[in-house]
Amino acid sequence: MSAPYPRLSRRDIGHRVVVRHRLRSGQLTDVVGVLVSYDDPQLIVRRADTSTEVISLTDVAAAKPVPPTPLRRVDVDAVLLATASGRPAAETEHLGDWLLRASGGWTGRGNSVLPYGDPGVPVADALARAVAFYRARDLPPLALVPLGTPEEELFRGNGWVEARPEQSDTLVLHTTLDLVNAEPAVQVSVSEHPDRSWYDVAFDGAAPPAAAPAVMEGATVAAFASVQLDGRTVAVGRAAMTGHWVGVDSVAVAVSYRRRGLGTAVLQGLARWGGARGGRRTYLEVVEENAAALAAYSALGYREAYRYRYLVAP
Repeated sequence: MSAPYPRLSRRDIGHRVVVRHRLRSGQLTDVVGVLVSYDDPQLIVRRADTSTEVISLTDVAAAKPVPPTPLRRVDVDAVLLATASGRPAAETEHLGDWLLRASGGWTGRGNSVLPYGDPGVPVADALARAVAFYRARDLPPLALVPLGTPEEELFRGNGWVEARPEQSDTLVLHTTLDLVNAEPAVQVSVSEHPDRSWYDVAFDGAAPPAAAPAVMEGATVAAFASVQLDGRTVAVGRAAMTGHWVGVDSVAVAVSYRRRGLGTAVLQGLARWGGARGGRRTYLEVVEENAAALAAYSALGYREAYRYRYLVAP
């Protein structure tokens, strides 16, 4: 098949592209998204909001793949704040722009300082108040610091040390929704609130920690996805909307149902939920040592935005 734009081919199916094409009015317009189909007499592009554009090949003026774009610093800050809003702690106290978060000891993120921006007081006072906040709750004074940032230098320079030296970095990955919002291979149900079966799969049959409901259900806009097979819930996941960012977490699959692509299906279902509500980009977290998950997310188009570690007061 000949085409007026040799830079695009069937090999680009599944990748982001930009297609300039002519409307019935004669005007030219661009569509950006994932190339779903490329075949005579048309091609199909899927946008971040899950809508598709069917374009006749004869109307295409130009088209090309869209290379990945690295995040700028301002975008990294936006993701950092989105992670705090998307999964808020059970208790949060503001110290200027800093967030002092506590959740009964469940998860590092829910029980650590987020030192973003200006604490509003001298650094020594801010650190002392952070330590007092956690000591009062019988929690270790932790700080979540993105690596290679002034915040990391500030805490390390004041004697804070590695809280978990034996663990690898936590990577925050991001991509555009149109790369991960394909139609799931199985039916994914999405609701505003999790039920007992959702929690059973999320915590592998164990009782959820006391703080879990407040943390998991505390976001302003959240969704809980599940897959049911053989009459029971076998895969789950959670998403939260912060602006145009869709944060995905708590993806879990029952042991006997793993390696069937159910985790990917849950992620796709949540991405489609977010896209229909104005989402454009998505993020998630994975520890660097989890090579299998990291490879799976990379294959879906996720790339590293930043990485962080926990530091503890001396």
